[in-house]
Amino acid sequence: MGSAGSVYANDTISFLAFGDGGYHPDYPKTKHIKKPKNKAQFIATEKAEWLEENRPIDEFNHAPIYVYPGTEIATEDTGAAAVGMAMAKLCNSKPCQFGIQLGDNIYPDGADANDGKDDQKRMDDLILEPLKPLFRNNKDLVVYSALGNHDWKTSRKGVKLQTEWMAKQPNFHMDKRGYYSYTIGTAGNDVEFFVLDTNMLLSGQHYYEIPLRKDGSEQGLASALASGHAEVEDIEVHESPVNGEDHKQLAWLADGLKNSKAKWKIVYGHHILWSIGGTKYDEGHVLRRLILPELCQYADVYIAGHEHDLELLTDDCTRILPNNTKPKLPLIISGAASKMRGTHSPFAHQQEKRYGEYALIWAKSFIWGFAHIELDNRSDSLNVSFYTTPRDKSGAVEPEASFSFKHRSE
Repeated sequence: MGSAGSVYANDTISFLAFGDGGYHPDYPKTKHIKKPKNKAQFIATEKAEWLEENRPIDEFNHAPIYVYPGTEIATEDTGAAAVGMAMAKLCNSKPCQFGIQLGDNIYPDGADANDGKDDQKRMDDLILEPLKPLFRNNKDLVVYSALGNHDWKTSRKGVKLQTEWMAKQPNFHMDKRGYYSYTIGTAGNDVEFFVLDTNMLLSGQHYYEIPLRKDGSEQGLASALASGHAEVEDIEVHESPVNGEDHKQLAWLADGLKNSKAKWKIVYGHHILWSIGGTKYDEGHVLRRLILPELCQYADVYIAGHEHDLELLTDDCTRILPNNTKPKLPLIISGAASKMRGTHSPFAHQQEKRYGEYALIWAKSFIWGFAHIELDNRSDSLNVSFYTTPRDKSGAVEPEASFSFKHRSE
């Protein structure tokens, strides 16, 4: 996609970053239909899983509960509409020139869920409806979307349905192959975004899901295999890359970053490189191996969703580039646009001890929220601010934390 530069101011480029927004109780997981729980049972199950994952019981919490009208059946509530309202309110007081959507736009099974519900209405309800307040106030605002694992869940047809739906929406953009780049700003003060389909990249790899030890530390693969605790990551047939499309995407990213003439280079996709959620680290290992060398050398930041929280981390790139003199690579996670998840504090502590290149700067869990990012060409800095919105669904904007990083790409 070509430059959209003429629309935007030269000094600063400002945008919203939000992910995992495509959840609503009207579109539940199959297990919540086949094995319904009341509110007490739902919370008890959440607590049992919390303990099973070796998380401290004094940190236990859960998302707000939604009870279906006329029943006792309970499930997790959604914050999608509240986050949409909060973003619209923020953009009344701060510049929001566009938005980036970090995947899992349609829960739980993508656009082709085979649940008897109309696919077009599903996308209207889950993708468009929560963001209508934002578009009402910013009619020309475009959201540049990435695909997540839930968008891929059922079939390739589901991915195609979503990209076709987005092509007809004036306020959304997604390339039909799922990964793409676009440039915003004027020459010399511009930014090129590289949007990844990380699910495609991970689906081309063979890797294991390995539970953490009781102290939150990672097990080695050999030990986990010997104890029968390692499970091969389940890749559905339709997810498996076709004709080397995953390798083509990696080559496209490397060539694009290396040859980009833009001042700023930003990469985003659904899956994390580092996080403290405690359940996605196996994927992080794989994705770091695949793309971190290029990011360390050329990118200014990597932005992800997948974890249903807000996090800010850095990688100093010394493991990738032993003589690195560039500033640390910021890693922004903004996956709290409709669902909530807790962080794993023992795991966070163990990662800090084990990985010298890694640092956790800030995190907040069991919240609904999003990030606002500003590229300041006057100070050559990337400024990120995190916002939450309360559980009362008022859509109020609550500032949480702000950070600044120096421009690092050449």
